[in-house]
Amino acid sequence: MYLLRQCVSSRFNFRLLHVSSSSSSHDDRTRTRTRTSFRCYSSSAGTEPVRIGCASGFWGDTATSVPQLVYGGKLDFLVFDYLSEITMSLLTAAKTKMPNLGYAPDFVHVALAPFINDIHRKGIRVVSNAGGVNPLACAEAIQEVIKKAGLDLKVAVVTGDDLMPHRSSLSEVKMADSGSRQQLPKSLHSMNAYLGALPIRRCLDLGADIVVTGRCVDSAVALGPLMHTFGWKRTDYDLLAAGSLAGHLIECGAQSTGGVFTDWHKVPDWDNMGFPVVECSSDGSFLLSKPPKTGGLVSFGTVAEQLVYEIGDPRRYLLPDVICDFSQVVIEEVPGVDGGAVRVTGAKGAAPSHDYKVCATYMDGYRATAVCPVGGPRAADKARRTADSIVKRTKRILKQLKLEDFSSVNVQILGAEDTYGPNARSKGSREAVIWMAAHHKQKKALELFAREIAPAGTGMAPGLTGIAGGRPRVSPVLKPFFFLHPKSELKVDVHVGGELAESFTEAGPDTPEQEAPPTSAQDQPDAELPGGPHSYRLEELAFTRSGDKGDSANIGVIARHPLFFPYLKKHLTSSVVEEYFSHLIQPGANDAVTRYTLPGIHGLNFVLQSSLGGGGVASLRSDPQGKAYGQMLLDLKLKGLPDLKSLVN
Repeated sequence: MYLLRQCVSSRFNFRLLHVSSSSSSHDDRTRTRTRTSFRCYSSSAGTEPVRIGCASGFWGDTATSVPQLVYGGKLDFLVFDYLSEITMSLLTAAKTKMPNLGYAPDFVHVALAPFINDIHRKGIRVVSNAGGVNPLACAEAIQEVIKKAGLDLKVAVVTGDDLMPHRSSLSEVKMADSGSRQQLPKSLHSMNAYLGALPIRRCLDLGADIVVTGRCVDSAVALGPLMHTFGWKRTDYDLLAAGSLAGHLIECGAQSTGGVFTDWHKVPDWDNMGFPVVECSSDGSFLLSKPPKTGGLVSFGTVAEQLVYEIGDPRRYLLPDVICDFSQVVIEEVPGVDGGAVRVTGAKGAAPSHDYKVCATYMDGYRATAVCPVGGPRAADKARRTADSIVKRTKRILKQLKLEDFSSVNVQILGAEDTYGPNARSKGSREAVIWMAAHHKQKKALELFAREIAPAGTGMAPGLTGIAGGRPRVSPVLKPFFFLHPKSELKVDVHVGGELAESFTEAGPDTPEQEAPPTSAQDQPDAELPGGPHSYRLEELAFTRSGDKGDSANIGVIARHPLFFPYLKKHLTSSVVEEYFSHLIQPGANDAVTRYTLPGIHGLNFVLQSSLGGGGVASLRSDPQGKAYGQMLLDLKLKGLPDLKSLVN
């Protein structure tokens, strides 16, 4: 099912090697007619491969992605992923201040407006979750852009993910992690369900040129177009898993084309970073590449790193449309393609849950963060004493004013490797940076804290050169709260051209939810592996990539060579990783580290519970999303191994 036909591979290489910076008008008209035929007839008639390019991995991504994909990507669909839990918090705050905001304005004014004529001329259809918490307002802004350009494009909007109007009926909810029932937080700020690809598919079926959604799973912006084009049914679980994998690999933009790659020194031309394009076939197989004459790199390593990014159990990756099994996915490099390309196969799927996952946020006091460079001899010692003195002085002031103590304080001296805890090996740099953050229930207390930073410049250590960004800003803390909500109790609305086109409730699957497949063997080493006198840093044997889900982090580890994989399974156990990161994991956390295996890519995935200090905007740490955890693990030394380098030479 997942084997790619040779003719598709040949066509792919031809298109990559012969694409020009802009298509001829004849080619554009032909492509437009082809897409029109998809709209007039059953979407299942689409059998030609579909090319989808992703131009944004987050709100604030580079503006250079859209022109390279529009003019060099030969696209059928251009998709954008803007949302994260932190972004939703920011957009909610923006809408609270101004009711006509709450969406990603960059999508309208930076991504669409300058290129809307060429997007229309080339027949490219656009899908984005830029609607945030106000997708209808986003669509209105897009309509203004279309009107100004003198075009006639159909804009569709998906709403229904916002559960705040139903707050009064949600007395108790089922927690996403444990299944236990809890009361909703009292100071609730937002509640958004992660919708799937089906509403996007319906928008495209109704002829939309541009689709705007609120909160949906990131991969849905790619799966929706594939369901529409190929007519995939909601029970075609293997196909839905394959399409979700394609979406997962491109949803973070340049992260799959060489961005934040372990071997960063091998990735050329960051200033012209290429963005990912997947060419998907109706059987679920696809090729991942980037536009020609762009920087970056597409290789087994770059794409495998993205596969393990922000996932838990790879055999049970939960999405609204399908439960994915990515454990046996295979990534093969395609030779002879400028900039690199890979063929991806092997995703499997099962019936999804009857529930949506919901991310709620609630107010939990305030925070302030100070960042201060310090120079000169014994910089780290000076920085640490300065930070401790500021905290001590402010606590004394709070006590004098009869205010409560801080809820929490975090002091890190960057440059002294504080984030490494007992694994630090700093030798006394002459430059250091104070990272000092505090949390309190009252805004007034943190305003006092912010005021007491500057006096250190004249009354404490020499060499404090300033406060980055000036006096620290006091900001509200919005903590995430994840729970499950029955699909049968949520109505999704599809709006086309400013009018409500249809409403539907996405019931759960006809088949009962399947039992979770067995997890990968935790610590079962391959039999009779020889030992030896050699030691290796993990970076010599593997790639790594880390990410976050709430207060949990994950670290994916992919063997650089298949022969290294058995030794990684034997020596890189969950207990080893837990000990290495023990200083960052909340004391007393149950099952603090769980390990899963991905034999298809010779990889391991570690999930570290309660390891981010609350995660996102709730964390006071300098790395609240675990972005550096994978990099930190690269220095772990594995001992007692044979000469592994000789195995691959």
